[in-house]
Amino acid sequence: MLLGKKRKPGRKIEDMTIGEKLTLTEKIEDNELLLYLGLTNDANPLYIQHDYASQTPFKKPIVPSIMLTGIITSAVSKYLPGPGSHITEQSIQFHKPVYHYATVRFLFEVKEIDLKAHSVIIEVTADNEDDEKVVTGRISVCPPHRLEKMNSHALENF
Repeated sequence: MLLGKKRKPGRKIEDMTIGEKLTLTEKIEDNELLLYLGLTNDANPLYIQHDYASQTPFKKPIVPSIMLTGIITSAVSKYLPGPGSHITEQSIQFHKPVYHYATVRFLFEVKEIDLKAHSVIIEVTADNEDDEKVVTGRISVCPPHRLEKMNSHALENF
């Protein structure tokens, strides 16, 4: 955990360009899935019970959609624009199920920049290992603001 450690803010809005892209590949492993389910107390049998899932149209357990959303929001917080940014609106569609152990390739692209509203629109798509579209979305993000220099050390750990 990064508590107590200063993080350099992400990209400022004036440093971003339309068409800028980020690619990210994630392999969905059991440890992440179990951690999510444990933290949220989500016991949906569709996510963890092979015998239940085998009787559904999915045929095997699937990854919760909110986990895929978490990967998207994490990429915004870590990379584009990065630390200090905040998602203000999102519209995400889940076209196909993602199964355990899948490798998902995400593509993020800056589509609009609104300096006056201090907002950028990022489109995201994700494909599975069979090159099938599994997620598409549009995210409105408030990039990090330019901070004033502080002379005090009182807030160093926050």
